[in-house]
Amino acid sequence: MEYSIEYSPMYSILKVRLSPGESLTVEPGAYMLHKGDLEVKTSSGGIFKGLARALMGGESFFMNTIVARGNVEIWIAPSLSGDIKAIELNGNTLFIQDSSYLAHVGNIDITTGWRGLRGLIAEGELVWLKASGYGVVFINSYGAMEEIKLDPGERITVDNMHFVALEDTVSWNIRKWGGWKTFFFGGEGIVIDAAGPGRIWVQTRNLPLFARILRKFIPQS
Repeated sequence: MEYSIEYSPMYSILKVRLSPGESLTVEPGAYMLHKGDLEVKTSSGGIFKGLARALMGGESFFMNTIVARGNVEIWIAPSLSGDIKAIELNGNTLFIQDSSYLAHVGNIDITTGWRGLRGLIAEGELVWLKASGYGVVFINSYGAMEEIKLDPGERITVDNMHFVALEDTVSWNIRKWGGWKTFFFGGEGIVIDAAGPGRIWVQTRNLPLFARILRKFIPQS
């Protein structure tokens, strides 16, 4: 398997080249085009895992696995304008915000990793997916994506709406930012306190905030 990420950081697409017998699992709706002979298999990845992703993770119940019959090139496009990063897993685990999983290759399980503080923010909830195993996971962001490496004991606080993913070596805690007045009226809500060692990925744009701005220009019925 070979891959390239082009048009970063705002309009990225993922190009994956597979040899015969190799496969790529893709988030539904992300397929753009392909060259070569392939077969598409749609499955839930296990009925209970599929239900957990759909009901708790905000993801589709089904996932598409593309199997190459010959030499194949596949183009994958995220639904949001932003960046794509490839993260290699070697038996470790990656936690991903529910809208940032794009695709993976290898022996990797995608399940629901954490769900909490539901309903505290009008635009959504805190739901993370968990990718575990061996292979490469492709994640996407809204806006550009930045990787931050934390040394042992080094701490960082990240707004939930700018969070993309973190490694399982990072310890973390969820809390509201500021007092209740700030929470309800200050435009901020939930933050993640994270401590190293490990890596955390953040995005430069906030989708719920952009949605609120757009609503000002959409006529209300």
